[in-house]
Amino acid sequence: MLELLPEGVLLWAAGTLVAVSYFTSAFTAAFGIGGGLFMLVSIASLVPPLAIIPLHGLVQIGSNAGRAAVMRQHISYRPFALLTIGGVVGVVIASQIVVALPQSWLRLILGVFVVWAVWGPKPKSASIGDLGYAIAGAAASFATMFVGATGPLIAAFISPDRFSKNATVATHAATMTLQHTLKIIAFGVLGFAFMDWLPLVAAMIATGFLGTLTGRYMLERIPEIWFKRIFKTALTLLAARLIIVAVMGLLGY
Repeated sequence: MLELLPEGVLLWAAGTLVAVSYFTSAFTAAFGIGGGLFMLVSIASLVPPLAIIPLHGLVQIGSNAGRAAVMRQHISYRPFALLTIGGVVGVVIASQIVVALPQSWLRLILGVFVVWAVWGPKPKSASIGDLGYAIAGAAASFATMFVGATGPLIAAFISPDRFSKNATVATHAATMTLQHTLKIIAFGVLGFAFMDWLPLVAAMIATGFLGTLTGRYMLERIPEIWFKRIFKTALTLLAARLIIVAVMGLLGY
């Protein structure tokens, strides 16, 4: 069993990630967004810093691709295409500097991003043109090379104010699948050893699929207001840990 795990990941940590994948997929299946952010923070707490974003990307490809495939007839392809075109530009730019980012700074960026995503003001919905979608795609793909879970950023542009409920969920899932795929290609070019992580990723995707199938059944029986409070509190505590560890590293402790 241990020989299937990548260097630096203990058995208990791998088991925790496999379980977290189930519950975060269940959350996303019920509420449309949010599970990827919790998965990001969990991964950041349990694996080596330089593997955080690539591992998160692989798992999220599996999660979003399944949802996009099931709802493919609802995808709004014009904004999806524009976001993808912008995404290519953003990833190319980010790949030129991501390898030079120190580990402590990476943890700090992740922690601050999570706090902002949970408690910060959300962008207001507004009408945007083709160029706006392309710029949004570039900005999100640039950010995903550093912070991983940029679903909330994309969701600000693919909202129920512009699309039907089904189109919102389907287009968001398709866009995030391509965003994460572009990111994984970039990290592969940069030399990340993906083969070492495939057994763990396969297990996480499998439990994530089970979570998607059973998520609504479980979560409909939990009062939404309490679930959201617990979810936000847990994310904040995990993000605070990342920030503290990052600051201590930058200060030389």
